[in-house]
Amino acid sequence: MTQTDIWRLNATDLTALTRSGELSALEVTQNAVDRMHQANTDLNAVVEDLSTEALERARELDTAVAGGAPARPLHGVPVTIKINVDQKGHATSNGVVALKDVIAPDDAPVVRNLQNAGAIVIGRTNTPEFSFRADTDNPLHGRTHNPWGRHISPGGSSGGAGAGVMAGIGALAHGNDIGGSLRFPAAANGAVTVKPGLGRVPAWNPSQQAERGILAQSMSVQGLITRSAADLHLSMPSMIAPDPRDPFHVSMPWRGEAMDGPIKVAFTKNTFGYALHPEVEKALDTARNALTDAGYLVEEIDPPDVFECGRSGYRALMGEVLTLMQSDIKAAGSETIREIFDVYFQEFPPIVETDLIRMLAKRSHFAREWSLFMEDYALVLSPFLPQPFFKPDRDTEGAEGVHEVLGCAVYSYAMNFLGLPAACVPARLSDLPDGPQPINVQIAARRWREDMAVDAAAEIETRVGQMCLPLWDKMSA
Repeated sequence: MTQTDIWRLNATDLTALTRSGELSALEVTQNAVDRMHQANTDLNAVVEDLSTEALERARELDTAVAGGAPARPLHGVPVTIKINVDQKGHATSNGVVALKDVIAPDDAPVVRNLQNAGAIVIGRTNTPEFSFRADTDNPLHGRTHNPWGRHISPGGSSGGAGAGVMAGIGALAHGNDIGGSLRFPAAANGAVTVKPGLGRVPAWNPSQQAERGILAQSMSVQGLITRSAADLHLSMPSMIAPDPRDPFHVSMPWRGEAMDGPIKVAFTKNTFGYALHPEVEKALDTARNALTDAGYLVEEIDPPDVFECGRSGYRALMGEVLTLMQSDIKAAGSETIREIFDVYFQEFPPIVETDLIRMLAKRSHFAREWSLFMEDYALVLSPFLPQPFFKPDRDTEGAEGVHEVLGCAVYSYAMNFLGLPAACVPARLSDLPDGPQPINVQIAARRWREDMAVDAAAEIETRVGQMCLPLWDKMSA
């Protein structure tokens, strides 16, 4: 490892060196900034360069430590923040031209928590308009590209975060997830993430003019995209620090109690009539074998009906969007996003009025079924998507495109409706006709047990390896 290759280090390795004094925060930040300037030109993952203030913050942290202050848990770790979350003095545009001058008056809880832990924000990452696509492009900042190649979408809505961190732009990338917006970019780019459960990470934007709808509040969560599972264990304890501005945050430790005996895992290949691609099946088999060899008791059994739960939940969310957001989308959205939402409403007919109230009540039924099932099976290993990740702009190709992108993704948005944690981890690198492509699987966990999902992801990663390594070889070839 040369001084110019510091950017290759994961956050876990970086903090070992910065906290011991072997590397300064300034050295780490300068190297991260240099890598960002080199890699981002072809990716457009970072759309606001914060190099100047990042280097100044690094100097301040080094000065504080030199003066006797203790090094913080994420001392000197370079991170990126998604442009739909408030960072004081910067635009929270959400990829919308009309919001380009909405300047945040204060930091959102996740930004404050990361900075309080010693992390250094080097840039802000791209998102689609209104952060409501599984691909990342918008009229304000343009398209983000996948570092594996332009045959694969970078995912969305945290597409800039996923593409950036896998290309070596920062060791940690903030993102959020209302239906898969952490896990889609992780799957597209071969990254690791965990969608936290409801209430786990405090959330609020000081710039917002009105409170979000109840489903947006209960389904949307803040999280991180990383290159290794170990970095989630390192960083999530800082992310979940309490903030009184989120009155529904649940303050509890990252690590739960150890379970007695081997952990039982429900394993399913059920894709509810959608074709299961052979490469996805191979990834699932690899993940199952990795967990079995690590001592988990893996049993092939279907969990409660994830199809009905997921589709019902997303239709309810579309009902809320239709009621609360449609006027904004029509007024400020591009023609592209307006057309996509028209197809969303066809794919997921919105549940509205009295029926929406009934579905909100039925949410408890779905959650109770899963809670009872997970008394026996603490984890559920499943596909994330039944097919390899789709091409850019697939969701602009009418009903067929939206159906491929979101219609089949029931394992994704069902977890949001249930409020359960779910990790997403690469389990295979496939050599497909258009080029190499990572294949991720999903691991859902009991409520409040994000740590167990990440532990399982770490075992799969140990078997498969970190996808950033072959990616960097490809990028430098």
